[in-house]
Amino acid sequence: MRRNDREITDRAQIESFIAEEKILRVGFCDGGEVYIVPVNYGYTVSDGKYTFYFHGAQAGRKYDLAAASPKVGFEIDGKYQLLESEAACGHSAKYQSVIGTGTLSLVEDIDEKKAALDRVMKQATGKSDWDYPENMLSKTAVFRLEADKLSCKAK
Repeated sequence: MRRNDREITDRAQIESFIAEEKILRVGFCDGGEVYIVPVNYGYTVSDGKYTFYFHGAQAGRKYDLAAASPKVGFEIDGKYQLLESEAACGHSAKYQSVIGTGTLSLVEDIDEKKAALDRVMKQATGKSDWDYPENMLSKTAVFRLEADKLSCKAK
């Protein structure tokens, strides 16, 4: 990180930020092109390591790239506030962000799939313990993103 003075290392502060945000952006490498997709997410933390979950169709670019190129980048940002100035170049902003890299895999186990979807729903709605019809579960891809590296910064 270029600006070490903006780095956040306090685990509780990082956890609080990730817990309150709603959108994770996943970046794939697709044959020399970059493909970034925003997704709703849920997550777990175990021994300081983050695992993010999101869902999608069992077809399409995201699904195909997850299988072909499981190494991805990811980003979460929020707390944006414009800091105005009299001069255009004097404008700045307050923000907080998390960036990292990780490895994607598909969740196949039905119990883990339900638990992952519960985490996504809790992140989005604040409510967990949902019912998932079997026909819906069979048609839904649930992705597991295990973070290899993660850093957080704020201004």
